[in-house]
Amino acid sequence: MNIVVSNVKGGVGKTTTSVYLAAAAALRGYDPVLLVDADRQASSAEWFEQRPIDGVELVEAPSERTVGRAMERHDGLAVVDTPPGDERIVRAAIERADAVIIPTRAGGVEFTRVVATVSMLPRSTPRGVVVCAARLGTNDLEETIAWWTGQEVPVWGVVPERVGIAAGPESRLYAEGLDLYDKVLKKAVRRRAK
Repeated sequence: MNIVVSNVKGGVGKTTTSVYLAAAAALRGYDPVLLVDADRQASSAEWFEQRPIDGVELVEAPSERTVGRAMERHDGLAVVDTPPGDERIVRAAIERADAVIIPTRAGGVEFTRVVATVSMLPRSTPRGVVVCAARLGTNDLEETIAWWTGQEVPVWGVVPERVGIAAGPESRLYAEGLDLYDKVLKKAVRRRAK
C-alpha cells in the first residue's frame, strides 16, 4: 500500500505527518514499512538520520523516476513525503497512491492550497485532511472542520499544536502524536480497503 502525504503548500506538517505515520505503521506491525522522502530538501531523511525508527526503512527519491520506482518496488506499506511546489514529483506519487493524506493548518490561505492539491487527485483515490498544529477549541479550527465537511473532504485527524511544536529531528516521537497518527493511518487503510 502507498500512502502519499501531499499539499502544494510548504510548512503545513507534511514531514511530521510522514514520519509519524511511518512510525505508527511499524508499531502496528506492518512489515516492511518504507518512508520515501521525495523532497529535495530531504527533511524526512535528515530526521531519520538523527533519529532512526525501528522497523522503518528510508529511501530518498527526489525525482519523478525515483519516487515511482520506490513506490512500485516494495512489498509492505510505503509513506511518501512529497515536496511543496514540485507538481511533477507530486503527480508521479499521486498516480501510484492508494490513499492521500493532506496536512493543513486551520484558517488563512490554507483552503486554496488544499483545494489545488485535491484537484490533482483522481476521483477514486481516497483522501483526507489532517489539521496539523491545531489550536484546540478555537473558531478557526471549528470553521476549518466545517468547511472541509461541506466540501465533502473528510477530516481524518486533528493534531494539537503541542505535538507539532515538539516535532523534528531533535525530538523523540511522542506517544500522543503516535496515537493520533495511528488513527489517521487506520482511516487511510480502511478507505483503501473499501
